[in-house]
Amino acid sequence: MAVTAKSTITAEAIVDRNLTLEIVRVTENAAIAAAHWRGKGDEKSADRAAVEAMREELGKISVDGRVVIGEGERDEAPMLFIGEEVGIGKGAKVDIAVDPLEGTTLCAKNQHDSLAVLAMAERGGLLHAPDVYMEKIAVGPGYEPGIIDLDRTPTENVEAIAKARGVSVADVTVCVLDRPRHAHIIDELREIGASIKLINDGDIAGVIHTTDRDETGIDLYMGTGGAPEGVLAAAALRCVGGQMQGRLVLDSDEKRVRATRLGITDHKRKYAVDELASGDVLFAATGVTDGSMLDGVKIRPKHVETSTIVMRSWSKTVRQINARHLRDI
Repeated sequence: MAVTAKSTITAEAIVDRNLTLEIVRVTENAAIAAAHWRGKGDEKSADRAAVEAMREELGKISVDGRVVIGEGERDEAPMLFIGEEVGIGKGAKVDIAVDPLEGTTLCAKNQHDSLAVLAMAERGGLLHAPDVYMEKIAVGPGYEPGIIDLDRTPTENVEAIAKARGVSVADVTVCVLDRPRHAHIIDELREIGASIKLINDGDIAGVIHTTDRDETGIDLYMGTGGAPEGVLAAAALRCVGGQMQGRLVLDSDEKRVRATRLGITDHKRKYAVDELASGDVLFAATGVTDGSMLDGVKIRPKHVETSTIVMRSWSKTVRQINARHLRDI
């Protein structure tokens, strides 16, 4: 197993380091299970395989955990549902957010940036977001607080990043989910001459791309996507000191009722990154298909190779873990 780290963990965090490796095994197993369904056009089977593998491995880790972002309410999903207790029931009390297969369509079509994703935080540290849309804007580390804002125009946000970097607007790249609802954003960005990275699916990966601009070339993420995915992405940004804002799109009585049921009373609130994911946060993502930051699962005759990024907010540690798993022959 090859491991590189961008900072070190002190002796005070040895237990947490072990837990970090445990959650890596969770995302690795989910990614391997999903990888057997790459390119087969069967989203449901790919997702089911990832869910079952992730749930099995979560049952082995040393935490008293509960799922706050998962596969649905108790009556909608057989496992990894919101409120399900996971872990061995001993150890730290934590909240867990999962997306066993981020980008099911990407996996089914064998396209870039399908991931298995998990975030873990102290109990109460992750927003209990309903399965609705969320307006999002995100930027990676290294900028003054408040450099981006949902209530500014795309032009204003891009100009702020360009000024901070000391470059022209043309040198700023914005990641946007390719959807008709984002036509006005795309048109405005093209009008000012900014570069756009359009993605077909998987906006967790889109946000994560901002965490390492030198590797991905992406400065900003903006647009509307899933709220649960927004919480997972915020967990990654917390770990590296990035910035993000999110606002739930509660445009019907039914959605507002669901949000209230989860404890959200301010339906127009603009959440900062540390309100979406607070306290000590761990985040892991394993590539299912090849992507800008992670290689996909490689299935060899006698072993399987995985590529995972794992982060922790307390130490601002980012590790890239490339692992080789022997296959049962």
